Amino acid sequence: MSSIKTAATGRTGTRTRWTSTDIGLIAVFAALVAASTMIPGIPVGALGVPITLQTLAVLLTGLVLGGGRAFAAVGLYTLLGFAGLPIFSGGRSGLGILATPSAGYIIAFPLAAAAAGWLAARVIRRTVKYRTLFLFAAAMVSTIVLIHGLGVLGFMVNGKFDFAKAFLADLPYYPGDTIKNVLAAIIAVALHKAFPDILVRRVK
Repeated sequence: MSSIKTAATGRTGTRTRWTSTDIGLIAVFAALVAASTMIPGIPVGALGVPITLQTLAVLLTGLVLGGGRAFAAVGLYTLLGFAGLPIFSGGRSGLGILATPSAGYIIAFPLAAAAAGWLAARVIRRTVKYRTLFLFAAAMVSTIVLIHGLGVLGFMVNGKFDFAKAFLADLPYYPGDTIKNVLAAIIAVALHKAFPDILVRRVK
């Protein structure tokens, strides 16, 4: 397996450089996030920000790939959307989306994937029992702090809402995101069982 840089061994005995496989996984999961927007979203509230499967794909990317690769995958998806590919929800694209109420959520996606991935890596390295629960917790913390936090900020900046109104506008997304994070955790655990080296790969 060829490496982008010479593989190095850290104190944990894991590879610390990306390989061609890593680059492939980044591309695959970027495509997964893009594909998740093809299923029509459900507009919610006066501003019409839709409920979509994007958060499921974003958090699953983090739970499977770990922080760095997840940030790269979701960041690649985001940059391609900003560049003009119609891969944001509703087939939208371009930098103009940063002026819409959805901006906070889109900006949050790479950060949430990275945070969930960072937490997931520690769960996979250190625990065997209750992985689904711990990965769900990692996804929920990342969702609440980053996706919902920046989503509220987007409502305030671009929707001209005060904090209370922005918070209430964001609340309807919590039940769906909770269900999606349960699914993301279950799928991630299944993938880690099937491919034990996908996140923590031992140097051979």
